[in-house]
Amino acid sequence: MELAAFRAMAKLLPYAVVVCTASGRLLAVNPATRRTVDTLVPGADLLDLVLDAEEVAERLKQWLRSGSPLPGVMTVRDGEGRPVRLRCHGARATWWREPEPTVQLHLNRLDVSDRFVALSQRVSLMNQQMAYRRAIAEQRDKLLRAETEARARMQRLYRLTAALAASADLTDVCEAVHKSAPQALDAMGVTLELHPRRVVPSLSPTDTLPVTTASWTDLDLLHGAPPAAPLPEAARRVPLEAEGVVLGSLVVRYAPGTEPDPDHTTAIAQQIAQAVRRAGLFEHEHGLAVRLQRSLLPRLPEVPGLDIASGYAPGTHMVDVGGDWYDVHLLDGDTVGFTIGDVAGHGIAQATAMAQINTVLRSISRRHSDHLPTVMAELNDFLGTYHEGLMATACYATFHRSTRTLRYTRAGHPPPLLVRGDGSTEYLEAALAPPLGPVPFTRYPQEELTVPAGSTLVFYTDGLIERRGEGLDVGLDRLARTAAGTAGLDARGTCDLLLHQQPDSDLPDDRALLIVRFPPAAGSGI
Repeated sequence: MELAAFRAMAKLLPYAVVVCTASGRLLAVNPATRRTVDTLVPGADLLDLVLDAEEVAERLKQWLRSGSPLPGVMTVRDGEGRPVRLRCHGARATWWREPEPTVQLHLNRLDVSDRFVALSQRVSLMNQQMAYRRAIAEQRDKLLRAETEARARMQRLYRLTAALAASADLTDVCEAVHKSAPQALDAMGVTLELHPRRVVPSLSPTDTLPVTTASWTDLDLLHGAPPAAPLPEAARRVPLEAEGVVLGSLVVRYAPGTEPDPDHTTAIAQQIAQAVRRAGLFEHEHGLAVRLQRSLLPRLPEVPGLDIASGYAPGTHMVDVGGDWYDVHLLDGDTVGFTIGDVAGHGIAQATAMAQINTVLRSISRRHSDHLPTVMAELNDFLGTYHEGLMATACYATFHRSTRTLRYTRAGHPPPLLVRGDGSTEYLEAALAPPLGPVPFTRYPQEELTVPAGSTLVFYTDGLIERRGEGLDVGLDRLARTAAGTAGLDARGTCDLLLHQQPDSDLPDDRALLIVRFPPAAGSGI
């Protein structure tokens, strides 16, 4: 794909998308990028615009090695020199055909709350009032100066507390510490020294701490060397301990001649330790949940003549496992089955039901591949019998390659999206029945159609189209518009594009996708 095709696909996206070289030179941006930060224009050097050039350069290397988007944060100067903090997801642009590799970045602006502006205005007004009082009495002036200093310290401490409380993962905690802790400690700078294997318990011997290494010093790499290396005279090392676990230390560098407050420093170190511990446990639990979720999803078989790809992504800050599933069934030499579904809710019960449904469906589909209503009726009976109280939506379809006939049925599930070779789209909205589980002896209808040559079928769960504060029709229209622009992409490229589109709102639920690209003519046998 060339830059012209990229511009055509990215111009309607509501979030910023840029393409840059490994050295940071911007090759292309979409219109949303210029609305986000006006200095991000083609030809500009990203490393000249960011405040943390070394860290961004290291992230560019990581993104170039990644086949799927990795998160990050950068701060860019706008046209007036003001810093703009951006949350970004980057990965290698696999569609780029030139010799020099490129990175594709998705950017979202992180705005600061106006609460601090209001508080700053109040403090400024209070300082003016105290200035008048100092003119009246020298003794009162001394007391007011002390009060102002105490209030300023409390304000800086509050900013650090608010930043740590808003930090969900270790990357955010490290950035909050480096940004706010020096002011709260009246120091020139701080350094975090952490034991990664104590902060985030490993899931396996190959796991590593998911924090940018430029943000802290890895004590576990010192191989037993004492962490208390010689420090400058004006520096102090304070241990970080939470729940009886020594997570590392906080090195505070003071200006020469400064008299640090030991109690104040210790209190802030304890606060940072609690935030590090909380973020580490969150990342551990999140990693367990994602690993469990992915282990429950099947590994799809290769089907000659069909281009198939699948994807799964958890909702924002998801910890509990969910009930989304998808699968491909090899039914006979001519027929392939496709299924996708979602058990309502999150938790162990939903994940267990999802795994069992997927296993049972494989058996049922082999016995009744040509009669979809029977497949769904037996699956409904299974869920109502063995998982009473749970509800699931599902879509099941079969494709006969010799006749290009697609049959499908839906149990309360969103309609599959058919994308024709010319870019036109159509939702397959027929054959709808109640969800699986709550209604016994339900009759499930069946619909069939002939799949046009070169078409793509998109199966998805509702997390892909649901957004807080908007109707489902808006999400369906957005999906159809995005899918219409996938001409020229293979199934994997289409899956990645649809799975990771990020409007300016939280994604409330996890999302699963199954993409099937049909051949322009009947394929060979399985």
